[in-house]
Amino acid sequence: MVDDPTVPPELADHPPFEPLSVELPTTPGELREQIPACEGTAYFNTGATGPTPASLLDLLDEWNRYHKVDVLADGDAYEVGFAAYEAIRERVAPFLGVEPSELALTESTADGLSAVLAALDPTEIDTAVTTDLEHPAADVPLARLRERHGVAIERVACESGRLDTDAFARVVGETDADLVVVSSLAWTYGTRLPVAEVVAAARETDAFVLVDAVQEPGQCPVDVHEWGADAVVGSGHKWLLGAWGSGYLTVAESALDRLHPAQVGYRSVTEPTGAYEPKPGAARFERGTTAIGPHVALAESVRTFESLGLDTVRDEILRLTRRLVDQLPAERVLSPLDPETGLVTVAVPEPEATVERLREDGLVVRDLPDPEAVRVSVHCFNTDDEVDRVAAALSAEW
Repeated sequence: MVDDPTVPPELADHPPFEPLSVELPTTPGELREQIPACEGTAYFNTGATGPTPASLLDLLDEWNRYHKVDVLADGDAYEVGFAAYEAIRERVAPFLGVEPSELALTESTADGLSAVLAALDPTEIDTAVTTDLEHPAADVPLARLRERHGVAIERVACESGRLDTDAFARVVGETDADLVVVSSLAWTYGTRLPVAEVVAAARETDAFVLVDAVQEPGQCPVDVHEWGADAVVGSGHKWLLGAWGSGYLTVAESALDRLHPAQVGYRSVTEPTGAYEPKPGAARFERGTTAIGPHVALAESVRTFESLGLDTVRDEILRLTRRLVDQLPAERVLSPLDPETGLVTVAVPEPEATVERLREDGLVVRDLPDPEAVRVSVHCFNTDDEVDRVAAALSAEW
């Protein structure tokens, strides 16, 4: 139990103060049995949003009833809520390889990206360097910097999801870049980007580095400190199989002085008295009475994946992904033929129509705008039979 004097003892046996009393899965098969969406559907769209285990769905309902019924009778909703935020940070931070003081609880990846880019002083940014692999969640706030503040946006072209680090470093140096924004994993190709090398190149011009890592946690172990970036954003609703609203943002202590959040509230400051003294850590990016339930579920998702073992999860994802790729014509696979992640991008003549046809057969994938293709997200809860079915269904396109 988290030792917090603001939480009434009779209420402190509830997550996130005490873990959920459930039998945690220890194998991918056990995880699958706990996911209602897997009943009758072969779900291959986790890269967009993951299917949530029943225990976490129940927890969301239980938390809301607990916080809005039980706590009102026996305690203070704000005291319990604020203590819950702290308990969640304590639980989630080590999973990402950071200290609790380096973690902020946000609404989504897009929320974190926008918050960081709005917190930088635009008068100190002449040029931002990014790639042509970024998600609109990053592209939109970068476009705002360009349109509102005249920041030049340089996009380094990537071939088949591969970032040439020498070319990237050259652009950073030639433009004397002030800001670098990059994904750790390309959402359109499933390729891993060399984040540590990008950070090293950015340090040559003292550029601030912001990383979109939403596709990583839940696929493999993540240690944010190994990258050395200034800020990293993500969310629990994809590979961690959590709920919408479970975003997170990590900020290195050395980067805090460069960030002045544009949106602030009483959770952003040391004392909620109306004065503005930002919290000393990343929590200065937290604002007000945001939904706690999704982050309570995030803390439990972390427990679930620690129980499974992230090495086990990664190995099973790669095994299943190789099984899929091996059944497809090499010229149709736009992702690496030796898979690096569970994301497989496949060229088909009519992506949107293909998605609809597969859905009619109980197979859920998604189409992509660039490249024009379908993307299959393979997680450890998928089965050999499902992989074979989606491979056979895609083969009908050629």
